[in-house]
Amino acid sequence: MSGRSVEVVLVKAGRTKIRYPAEVVAEEGARLTVRAPWAAEGVRDFGFVRFEPGDVFVEHYWRDRWYAVKEVRSSDGTLKGWYCDITRPASTDGSEVVVEDLDLDLWVSADGSEVLRLDEDEFAASGLAAADPEAAARAVTALDELEHLGREGLVRLLGSTGPRPHDVGVSRG
Repeated sequence: MSGRSVEVVLVKAGRTKIRYPAEVVAEEGARLTVRAPWAAEGVRDFGFVRFEPGDVFVEHYWRDRWYAVKEVRSSDGTLKGWYCDITRPASTDGSEVVVEDLDLDLWVSADGSEVLRLDEDEFAASGLAAADPEAAARAVTALDELEHLGREGLVRLLGSTGPRPHDVGVSRG
């Protein structure tokens, strides 16, 4: 399956937020891993990381988990870190990967020293807790799980899929 093209579609609040082409790197069980260049125009500076043209994302999606993990590398291959989206489980049909963003995010720096919970205010304001309490609870649980994995090392979750020059953040002792 390696090398086939798919389109990643990120949906938020019922609308397509962004869509972009990606190359399938691996597909194993419920997990699909794709590689794609930074898809937005220009630079996005979050303060703790900058996404910019030339960056490459190795994105891990699960059909049975409430998150996606995106390994972010600069154009020269330097690992910037992992951007984790809390999402409903991905749906795939062979040509598309559709993911619904639930507002919560997590950033794990390349060296594992920073694990940041993001956008909890947006999540609270989204109304998901009132509209779909079960989904909201699953989203919070997924964020907690990813935060724990981020502190212990995402390598445990990601295994050997995806290029990494070395395992970072494996043990926070």
